[in-house]
Amino acid sequence: MSKRSTPRQSLRTRYQKSGSTKINQPQQEQKLLQPVFEKACDAIAVTDDHGCLIEANAAACQLFGLSHQALIGRILADFTDGEFNFAQVRLSVQTNSQQTGELYLLRPDGNHREVEYSLTLDVVPHRHLVILRDITERKEAAQDELWCQRQWVELFSEVTLKIRQSLQLKEILRATVTEVQRILQADRVLIYQVFPNGTGKAISEAVLPEYPAILDLEFPEEVFPQEYQQLYAQGRVRAIADVHDPDVGLADCLIEFIDQFDIKAKLIVPIVQNLNSHQQSESKSENQLWGLLIAHHCDRPRRWVDFELELMQQLADQISIALAQAQLLENLEEVVEIRTAELKDVNRDLHQEINDRMQAEAALRRSEEQLRLITNALPVLIAYVDKEQRYRFNNQAYEDWLGQTPAAIHGCHLKEVWGEDCYQRMHNYVEAALSGHVVTYENEIVLRDGISRSVNVTYIPHVDEQKTVKGFFSLASDISDRKAIERMKDEFISVVSHELRTPLTSLHSALKILATGRLGTLSLDGQQMLAIADENTERLVRLVNNVLDLQRIESGKFTMEKQACNAADLMIQATEAMQPMAQQHGVTLATKPINIQIWVDSDYIVQALTNLLSNAIKFSSPGGTVSLKVECLQQSQVLFCVHDEGQGIPQSKLESIFERFQQVDSSDSRKKGGTGLGLAICRKIIEQHEGKIWAESTLGKGSTFCFTLPVLHG
Repeated sequence: MSKRSTPRQSLRTRYQKSGSTKINQPQQEQKLLQPVFEKACDAIAVTDDHGCLIEANAAACQLFGLSHQALIGRILADFTDGEFNFAQVRLSVQTNSQQTGELYLLRPDGNHREVEYSLTLDVVPHRHLVILRDITERKEAAQDELWCQRQWVELFSEVTLKIRQSLQLKEILRATVTEVQRILQADRVLIYQVFPNGTGKAISEAVLPEYPAILDLEFPEEVFPQEYQQLYAQGRVRAIADVHDPDVGLADCLIEFIDQFDIKAKLIVPIVQNLNSHQQSESKSENQLWGLLIAHHCDRPRRWVDFELELMQQLADQISIALAQAQLLENLEEVVEIRTAELKDVNRDLHQEINDRMQAEAALRRSEEQLRLITNALPVLIAYVDKEQRYRFNNQAYEDWLGQTPAAIHGCHLKEVWGEDCYQRMHNYVEAALSGHVVTYENEIVLRDGISRSVNVTYIPHVDEQKTVKGFFSLASDISDRKAIERMKDEFISVVSHELRTPLTSLHSALKILATGRLGTLSLDGQQMLAIADENTERLVRLVNNVLDLQRIESGKFTMEKQACNAADLMIQATEAMQPMAQQHGVTLATKPINIQIWVDSDYIVQALTNLLSNAIKFSSPGGTVSLKVECLQQSQVLFCVHDEGQGIPQSKLESIFERFQQVDSSDSRKKGGTGLGLAICRKIIEQHEGKIWAESTLGKGSTFCFTLPVLHG
């Protein structure tokens, strides 16, 4: 074995002394690389084919817990409890390739570290580069954060469950203050109700024995003035670490008032009710301040953390829901009483008529029993609603889902069964069904256990022989599981795409550098393989970017910055951006800009135009022409059209190509670098601008993609 080199010797000199292939590099480059190697923050080591450490920088010595002299010559597997087989890893990696992963590092002092490694084979023949990064603290921090989040979810779920287990408002409020005091370890937690005259009092309280109680004590208007009420009605939350801090800005009279209760710090969250517009005049806000959820700390000042603020806000929202449910229950009881009285009067008037129709009703009852027997066995909501929007038939699933028996629902108006909010969402679809149209839509409903579920609803009109709509049949099925799967799929695609973007970008950049020849000249076969790798890497980068763009648009996590734009300017930007691609494919771009003012987000419209132009160019033959034109329609809309002279699209594919990962010919699209997401992104962008997009095509003669946008008026 040759004599070991000192740590200050350059890496390339060490490789030459160990018998490896000599590398001719300028002296200036050696001087540049050596300090980078020695002063790098990441641990860098060089091994031979057996994983024996030949060279290591200072960071590597610190990571392994050994001096440079003690570390050199050691086998890398000695520090991994035998879990890391260097030879097997090296054989599994192709030449000039890179392997990344994680391993469990055992230091001589008994300390264990979790390490992220990157192995690059044959940086010079028979010498391999290993870069290691200590991720122990990052892993521990992630575990701690996950534990805190789990604790928060469990606590909040427990409190929410106790709130929803009772319909009695006093029990709900008492459970809330008790649980909040336990979770926050606060000295006092109370719920303060605000009265219309500006005064108020504590109606529920949990307080430690050594501090005075505030329950049922009425507060004068001076300690809670009108301007404070208005701020809290708008959702204001106050976290006061020290009530005597001048920067807090509390009035002297308020400080004097709260001092008598030994209050040193306080956290205040408003309880706001959202009122229906028909219950309030137009001059009043829909949000009305019902009261406050307050936590006190009495023995010393206390700084409130974000978790505590978020918990209090969530619980205040739950109390608001409980208030709404209590009011709804009270209203429903009144409605039931009124309806019962009305039905008694009607029954007295119809008593004679009932006797005359008993035989007809018996036959109808037998028919209905047979129908109900069938429908009750189905796990969907089935009902018949007349033209007055009242239930005339519903199956057993209504009782299973909503807790209302078929007899109780029969004859009730849709609004009485579903409530004002849900009825507002379904009102337009009900009107469409009563107009003779078959309607299908999705809605959110709350079951009797308080759980919100997603349902798919279909209305089928009942039309008699005179073409008069008598009512409609309603079918609703639970699609919550499908929705959950779709959300999980979207989240999975988003996470995978984000995790792929960084390594793909690095890989693409590395391939570009290799293609320049600055790291050495490749053979003709090597250049061809490099070109194939670069092309496919670029395609993967486009795919990841398109997936992320589509996921962001569909999730609503983006903002349209609309402004007045000239359609001609947008067309010119798009054609200039696609001109190099057109020249590469031998295609001519023809455009007819017209000055039309539109109200759009210019960046997204240019993206839609470039996507359409890119598709048209890729599927056009050399020498063909791709045209982009615009015109103003009579319906105050602008029509953009992109036409190509390519192979065309079958009629059966004209609608499906706008779906994700849908392509006319997957093999042909793969050759041309398509991802199957461009048209899906275009459709989402146009729909966000209140426009429509479609395709027209004739096989063998080309295709035209059109979309409309509203014209800017005034």
